[in-house]
Amino acid sequence: MKPTPLLPALLTLLALAPTARADGPLMPLRVPPAYTQECGACHTAYPPALLPARSWKRVMGGLEQHYGSDATLDPKTLQQLDGWLQQHAGTSRRAAEEPPQDRITRSAWFEREHRKIDAAVWKLPSVKSAAQCAACHGDADQGRFDERALRLPAGLSASQRRAWND
Repeated sequence: MKPTPLLPALLTLLALAPTARADGPLMPLRVPPAYTQECGACHTAYPPALLPARSWKRVMGGLEQHYGSDATLDPKTLQQLDGWLQQHAGTSRRAAEEPPQDRITRSAWFEREHRKIDAAVWKLPSVKSAAQCAACHGDADQGRFDERALRLPAGLSASQRRAWND
C-alpha cells in the first residue's frame, strides 16, 4: 500500500492558515521583536489587521512626525516592520476604511465600540489615552479585545462604572 500524501498536506494547510478570530483580530503568530519594542513603547502594538495596507504604508512613511512624536527607525528596521505590516494588514470589512489620520482610535468601528466611554476616562492616569488598549483589555498585546474580558481601569467615577456595565 502506497502512503497517502493527505496527512502532510493537511498539516501544511493548517500551519499556513490564518489564526481563528473568534473574539477579534489576533496578533500574528510571529511578531518581530522590534514591533513590540518600538511601537509598544508608546502605545499598544496594534494587530496589523486593524488597518488596511495603505494606512500602514502612510504611518510607516511618516514616522518622523508620528502623531506628534519622532518615531524614526533605522532603515533596516523600517523595511522589516513595513513589510510585516503590509503582509498582515487588514482586509476585513472592519479594516476596509482608512480612518481619519490613519488613527485606529478614530476608525468607525473603534468609535462605535467605545461610544459609551466618557471622554474623561481616556485621560485617567490608569488609562492615559485611547491608544492604551491594555488599560482595559488585558489581552490586547495578543490582539484580543473581547468585551467579556474587560477590566475596569482605576479611578472611574460611579457614573462611569455604571456606563461601563451597560
